[in-house]
Amino acid sequence: MMNKTLRQRAVLDVLKHGTIASQEDLQRLLRKRGFKVGQATLSRDIRDLNLSKTSHGYSLPHGDGAGIALPPVSRLVREFVLDIRSAQNLLVIKTIVGSAQPVAAAFDETDWTEVVGTIAGDDTILIVCPDKDEARKLASRIEEMLS
Repeated sequence: MMNKTLRQRAVLDVLKHGTIASQEDLQRLLRKRGFKVGQATLSRDIRDLNLSKTSHGYSLPHGDGAGIALPPVSRLVREFVLDIRSAQNLLVIKTIVGSAQPVAAAFDETDWTEVVGTIAGDDTILIVCPDKDEARKLASRIEEMLS
């Protein structure tokens, strides 16, 4: 499910840069981003995202173009975060196996001053904060979401 969410976000991101002539072109661009996707899956994504097919190719649906977004960070934290540990200005967050990347992506999307950036593996996220105080503040914020 999260893979689908991330893949569909990648589709939208590719289309923000312009119209894509064909499914094959879209498939190739997704492959460059690390998504190996078959034609049937891509067709479903195109349908799910309500993409428009014009004489020029595929484009974002008319409107705000948001289409799909990650669930709120609070929900992802509640569902997937197991543990939070701090070390100076860093937070190490343990998640359920396979869920670190979508959770990190949600943190990246927040405009919280405590989050300078994230690095995600399979079940661990490293969050870089500006300083120790900000790391403490972010840890508290995440712990509140867990309770």
